[in-house]
Amino acid sequence: MKLPRYNHRRMRYVPIGYKLMLSYILFILILVAVNFYVSHSMYDASMRKQTRINIQNTLRQISDNVAYKVDDIVQTSATLYDDRTLTLTIRPREEGYNNYTRMKQVITPKLESASKAIGLNLRMSVYFHNDTIHQSYRSWKDRTLSEFNEQTNDIYHMDRILDKAWYHDIPPEIYNVTMQWKQVEEDERDGRISLIRRIVDMSNPLAIEEVGIMRFSVRLKELFDSVDYTKLGEGSELVVLDAAGHTVFSSGQPWSSSTKHGSSVNKYALSTDHSDKEYLTIEESLPEQKWRIVAHVPLTIIEQEAVRVRTYFITICLLCVILLMIAGLFISRYFSKRINKIVAVLNSFREGDLHKRISTKGKGEFTQIAVALNAMGEDFEALINKVYLTQLQKKEAELEMLQTQINPHFLYNTLSSINQLAKFGENEKLQKMVVELAQFYRLTLNSGKTMIPVAMELEQVSAYLDIQKVKYGRRMEVTFDIDARVWPYETVKLILQPLVENVLKHAWSGDRIHIRIVVEKEEDTILYRIIDDGLGMKQERIHEIFDRSDNSHVGCGIRNIDQRIKLHYGGEYGVYIFSRVGIGTVAQIRIPLRTRDLRQKDKT
Repeated sequence: MKLPRYNHRRMRYVPIGYKLMLSYILFILILVAVNFYVSHSMYDASMRKQTRINIQNTLRQISDNVAYKVDDIVQTSATLYDDRTLTLTIRPREEGYNNYTRMKQVITPKLESASKAIGLNLRMSVYFHNDTIHQSYRSWKDRTLSEFNEQTNDIYHMDRILDKAWYHDIPPEIYNVTMQWKQVEEDERDGRISLIRRIVDMSNPLAIEEVGIMRFSVRLKELFDSVDYTKLGEGSELVVLDAAGHTVFSSGQPWSSSTKHGSSVNKYALSTDHSDKEYLTIEESLPEQKWRIVAHVPLTIIEQEAVRVRTYFITICLLCVILLMIAGLFISRYFSKRINKIVAVLNSFREGDLHKRISTKGKGEFTQIAVALNAMGEDFEALINKVYLTQLQKKEAELEMLQTQINPHFLYNTLSSINQLAKFGENEKLQKMVVELAQFYRLTLNSGKTMIPVAMELEQVSAYLDIQKVKYGRRMEVTFDIDARVWPYETVKLILQPLVENVLKHAWSGDRIHIRIVVEKEEDTILYRIIDDGLGMKQERIHEIFDRSDNSHVGCGIRNIDQRIKLHYGGEYGVYIFSRVGIGTVAQIRIPLRTRDLRQKDKT
């Protein structure tokens, strides 16, 4: 088609480059104004003050988190401390069945409940004065148990700790007050700390009697997991001190200030270490446990906040640049709409839709491109339609030719078998084979349809096998393994029978053969497998079967099936053969799932 001639005189319009440039200049002026306003609105002093407040709030939050976990353990111990049933149960000296009953029904359940009351990794140890109570414990002195990660409860007799210094260091009992946090036994080795508390009998209000000691051992890292110096900044240190000023737990770089951990500090104090590096010291207390959490924060962190202010200015500038780009994007979008229309039409052409056109209005290069594309689409549509119809007719003729190659081949082999039966006078078998042959062709003809239900394809191959059973009798054994999920789908007809026929013709190894036919649904495909235990074949033979350049009749039936499937469904589907000499062969057919309701009607 000859393209129409256009008026090529110069059009007068503002180029798109100038329009975008003017937009960017406008937004650059806005950016300078915003930066000027922000730089005069921020004060360095306010940022320093806010930094101190943030550090104090962070330390208070850390203190609250530690207190929460400590209180959980204390409350768990209180459930046993105030449990009168437990106290009355452990006091009597019992033997035999009575002792077993109290252990099973009272003591063990209560201890297990206490050890698992919270989510921490607790080692609960209970020491009883009553030596009739059965001991039940692990040997924590074994280093292999140092990382044991389950809540446990151990029962000991008091004589195990009567000579221990930590037992004698427990303060005199004040009801519901006396308790002690201390590293005892294997705690120091395993990085743990224990809450030690008595179990007392209050039956006599004038005298509190100790009946046992309970010890809750917890990992320091679990108890103080919120004590993390990184929350304050690099170079900081967080230290947990007990009532005597000894370090219970620390996080961060060691602080070498002249203010030692054992001495008191002000809530806000300024100290200097040996390198003349100034620190801000802030303290929060945990009055219930008489612990203190002390933070040593280098003033360089606060100075860093001043740097962050400058970084903030830079960030504002970057944000303005981003906003400028976004704004420029929206502005340029107005001019790029015409380009998008051209791209959309080109994509439609590429996808085969040649009916799409661009509306032409206005002046400029886009209008000229639109007119040219519209004319080109009309030419392409006419040419492609002509070529497509020619190729479609060629493909349909090829499918029909491949289909017609199958039936005569099978009919010839079957008639040859009937001839052999007639020669030997086996009339009963002859009659049965003729009936089965008629049944097979009734299914095969199927009003000339190419696509049939999977069930009908299986019925066809079953009819074929019935014919062969007349010929081979008990020498041939066949089993079917069918996935019920394949019934709703369709298939190209007559693709199983030629493969089974190929097995019976070439695969015999001895006087018996077993054929297994498997049909299953796998994701979005249907897999047919014809498996035999016959002679097998070499890999070179398999290559010959699928070699289209080979003009011999080797594997022509299999190539026929493979070509039909590829013509219907595409090159990724077809026939695949796996074989080992002396073991057998697997012929696999892969086709896509196609429901009968969605297929197009076949030509008759």
